[in-house]
Amino acid sequence: MSNFYCEYCGTKSASISNLTANSCHRHPSGPNQGKHKLYEGSEKSSYNCKYCGTTAPTIISLTGNSCHRHPSGTNKAKHSPTL
Repeated sequence: MSNFYCEYCGTKSASISNLTANSCHRHPSGPNQGKHKLYEGSEKSSYNCKYCGTTAPTIISLTGNSCHRHPSGTNKAKHSPTL
């Protein structure tokens, strides 16, 4: 069985439809201002931020922290996982 993850917050779901039907607490527009976005990369043993290279063991732990090199500004947005 495959797992599907939100790119913004790392929430895990057994189906894409269940994941994308729910609001995301880390959506870029604000908490619960949009739906989860499907992370389209594969499951990995660790995940890297596409802006600064920070590594974390899970998407949820990566996206839970602010990125010092994010295009929105230093620490103004969370890390984003590479595909």
